[in-house]
Amino acid sequence: MGGESTTRTAPRSGGTGTAQPGGSRLGQRLSSVAVALGLVLFLGGFAWAAVTYRPYTVPTSSMTPTIDAGDRVLAQKVDGGQVKRGDVVVFTDKSWVTGAKVVKRVVAVGGDTVSCCTNGKLTVNGKQIDEPYLPKGSLAEIQNFPTVTVPEGRLFLLGDERQGSLDSTAHLTDAAKGTVSRDAVNARVDAVVWPWKGSLKRPTGFEALGTLSQPGPLSTIELLIAAGAVLVLAGGAYGPIASRVGRSRARSARPEAAGVR
Repeated sequence: MGGESTTRTAPRSGGTGTAQPGGSRLGQRLSSVAVALGLVLFLGGFAWAAVTYRPYTVPTSSMTPTIDAGDRVLAQKVDGGQVKRGDVVVFTDKSWVTGAKVVKRVVAVGGDTVSCCTNGKLTVNGKQIDEPYLPKGSLAEIQNFPTVTVPEGRLFLLGDERQGSLDSTAHLTDAAKGTVSRDAVNARVDAVVWPWKGSLKRPTGFEALGTLSQPGPLSTIELLIAAGAVLVLAGGAYGPIASRVGRSRARSARPEAAGVR
């Protein structure tokens, strides 16, 4: 009677009034899922690349400007039977170089006739081939060579730097007339990765002679690795960011004063 009593209001949030240090439980679970999925994509991309591609260092300038001396390339492992006109391939042939791999461009396949030059252009099966990958202003070949009919199961290959490339034209007097067996092919170059030049341009000049090879899965692999890295970073950053936001909100909140009645 006539006495005084005081009451304190409960925190508006109910419970203890303190935020979880790492964010909400749902947020923590989602961040864990993001990290796990990101690791799968990231490591899976690298594993796919290791199974599909081989790295090579090109020692000469015979493929300039497409590939310069010392460039590091990624070449997709393919069967020689998959090679088509315009492909840049890695192969081994003891009659060319002993104990080393060679990188050249396929310009004709089994059954084709190839010669040079007609109006300064390489001629395959009577068609003049546009070769935009050649050094600017250079000729399709520095010498005229007689028409060669490529035997079935073999390939005729040239370097993009025609003036200094020891390619099929340097082996025309061999028994195989400069051609190389499809079985000698180890891989097909997909991209120059060091220094970064990206994927090779499609050799559209050969489209009139038949279908071209489809690009390898390198772009898909790059997307998987990039997406995986983003998910791992985003998921890992959730906890620290949520904790900082929670502490900031706690400092800005003011406790309600006790009432007097």
